[in-house]
Amino acid sequence: MSTTVKFNNASRTRFLATARKRVDQYFKESGKTRNATAGMWAKTIFFLGGFFGLYALIISGMFSVWGMLPLAILLGMFSAFVGFNICHDAIHGSFSSGKTMNSIFGRLFHLLGANPYVWSITHNIVHHTYTNIPGHDEDIDIAPGLIRISEEEPAKKIQRFQHWYAFPLYSLASLSWAFRKDYKKFFQPRVGHLETKHPKKEYFNLFFYKAVYYFLFLVLPLLVLNITWWQLIIGFFALHIAQGLTMGLVFQLAHVVEGTDFPVPSNNGNMEEAWAEHQMRTTANFATHSPVAAFFLGGLNRQIEHHLFPKICHIHYGKIGRIIKETAAEFNLPYNESPTFFSALRSHFRILKKFSRQASLKPAV
Repeated sequence: MSTTVKFNNASRTRFLATARKRVDQYFKESGKTRNATAGMWAKTIFFLGGFFGLYALIISGMFSVWGMLPLAILLGMFSAFVGFNICHDAIHGSFSSGKTMNSIFGRLFHLLGANPYVWSITHNIVHHTYTNIPGHDEDIDIAPGLIRISEEEPAKKIQRFQHWYAFPLYSLASLSWAFRKDYKKFFQPRVGHLETKHPKKEYFNLFFYKAVYYFLFLVLPLLVLNITWWQLIIGFFALHIAQGLTMGLVFQLAHVVEGTDFPVPSNNGNMEEAWAEHQMRTTANFATHSPVAAFFLGGLNRQIEHHLFPKICHIHYGKIGRIIKETAAEFNLPYNESPTFFSALRSHFRILKKFSRQASLKPAV
């Protein structure tokens, strides 16, 4: 789909203007920065220390093969947490008020097997603008042809079982990033409707940093550790299954749960609502009262706040979330949230099952 989507911004949404005014007032009265606080820096030290510490323990050779396996699984989880808590904010420009610091922390994405430049296009620009719009938001194309979450997608016979095989597929998400997705997105002519033309240096960065990642996580362990190639592959897969499942579950619970919409633009690309109202109908929160979720998920359990204010560091989402929820109620807009991680997970499962039933009633494509 190449039609440009246009939101109905004629009214310029009093909701967003009011929410912005109140959030601005909160920061003015509290005297707090919109960027990283001491608490955010403590999280950064913890997650980076865990990531580099686990890698160092594995590469040290001090552990047996069976001892290294749980370390690889933990490293995969910490890779996801570094992405959630540090890289995500940095690439959005919300970690620091300075571009240099954001750039440094954003480049850590390379050590997770992903490309920050490609992510900035697919996520920052396309997903944040065209959230949950089929054919435009490629972030909801989880596994095209295998998982169906929208009425607009053609039904296939295999999708009758998608509520069972979806979760194992999610565990392959980071492997796809490392070996397929970044290359595909970089070289395809469009991401959603957006035409992509890349600076020359990004071609170098793509291949150079991928090579660095492959060396650090595939070549170097084989050179310095007393392991066979197949033991290395098992450890590498264990790392990525842990990383991919952690990422995949958290990402899906933000947009593919009961209560979120998948609106379709008119034939000429017009949307009925303004952008901010669209975000409120296509985005969901979960476990907002859990300090554990707040610490580990980097604000990804508060996607409503993140989508409306992506330039504010996630450490502040708990405070501004109350403002946004109250403002949404005043303007009769939904504020989708599940009380816990597991209630959101069950809701996502029901969505998958709903479309699996539809696939079983439709002829195979």
